[in-house]
Formats: sequence, structure tokens, C-alpha cells
Amino acid sequence: MAGVVVCHGSTVVRERLVVTSIGVPTLSPVRAAASVDELLAHARRIPPTIVLLDAHIPAPGANEAIRRLRAVAPSAAVVLLAAADDTAALDRALALGARGFLAPDVGRPELSAVAAHVLASPVLPAGPRPVSEVPHPAAPPLADSATGAAGAVANEANAAPEPHPVVLTKREIEVLVGMSNGRSNAQIGQELFLSEDTVKTHARRLFRKLGASDRAQAVAIGLRGGLIR
Repeated sequence: MAGVVVCHGSTVVRERLVVTSIGVPTLSPVRAAASVDELLAHARRIPPTIVLLDAHIPAPGANEAIRRLRAVAPSAAVVLLAAADDTAALDRALALGARGFLAPDVGRPELSAVAAHVLASPVLPAGPRPVSEVPHPAAPPLADSATGAAGAVANEANAAPEPHPVVLTKREIEVLVGMSNGRSNAQIGQELFLSEDTVKTHARRLFRKLGASDRAQAVAIGLRGGLIR
């Protein structure tokens, strides 16, 4: 286990994520990088298992960082730090092989769950994913903690209509809970007395309902929405 590298251009965000990551045993040891060059230097010395990467890291930028990281540490799993509505950055990075995304203000329980899922599944080769693995539409935007309630009230007039609450079936919730516990599809199937193909079908449906692109993102959305704990 080579731990995590937190790569973010903001000193405040970077330090907060380091503190949050230190509380997650599966992410130990924790290293920090303020730039792409520093990230690559860490990766050359000791390849990380997970990289938490600022979607707007200064030049050469996140996309180039992912490309260069693949050459240095091909097994490192990249999770972007961005808001869910940052579609331009997310779509390109996901196509290059990023595993998903988290809000920069992610909490420790959510980070722990996402880390468990990233570690439980192999790194996929870079390149566009099959449509079945990248359901649309995208997840609803995550709250911006820096804006706060005052900002939300100020933007209320321009806000889009509030989406209907996500409703998962009992079986879909059971599958999502299994994911949150780090179970593979086969293990979930054994626990629920279902075939692996049936579990995959439930997973695709709940991904579509949540607007999630992978297991890690589905768990993150489920935790934030109170669907699982």
C-alpha cells in the first residue's frame, strides 16, 4: 500500500484534504503536492495507490497530469476534486481514465467509502468507457461550502427547478450498501442470493438513477443523499 497523494493548487484545500485523508487507514501514508511536477516527483519515488487531483490544477493541467501519471505510475487510481456540474473538466478526465470525482470539501466518511471502492476494483485502461458504464445525465451539482446559505438565497431566482428525490428500489439499496462495504458484484450476489449478472443489472439501474459514472461516485452520492449510511 503506497497510500494517497493529495494534489491541489490551493494550500487551504490541500491541507484540509491531507488532514481528512490521515483519518482514513486505507489511505496511509498521505503525501501532498502543490503542482503536477511535485505529484510526478512523488509518483516516481513511490507510486501512489490513489491520487486526489485538483480538476483545475495550474498548467499543464489535470488532463496532462493524468497522461503523465499513467506513464510513471500506471496503477494509480485518479479521483478528481471538482463539483459535479464541472462537466467540461470531468468528461475529459474520465475519458482519460480518472475513476470518478469528489467535492473538494469531502468528509471523512465519504472519502473512506470511496477509497474502499477504488481499492476494491482494478484500474481501467485509459480511453472512453462504454455507454453502459457511464450513465447520463450527470449527477446534480454538489453544494459549495464556500458559498453558504446566503449565496444559495441570492442565486435562488436563477436556480434550476429542484430535481425530484432519487427513489431506489429495496434491491438497489441493498446492492448500493454492498458497494459501500467494499463488496464485489460476485460477493454482493452471494449475500443476496442473486447471480452476478443480476447484480450488474441492479447496479446499472441505480447508477442511472443517481447519475453516477462508477461505484465510487454512486456510494458518494448515496452517502450525501442519505440513501445509505
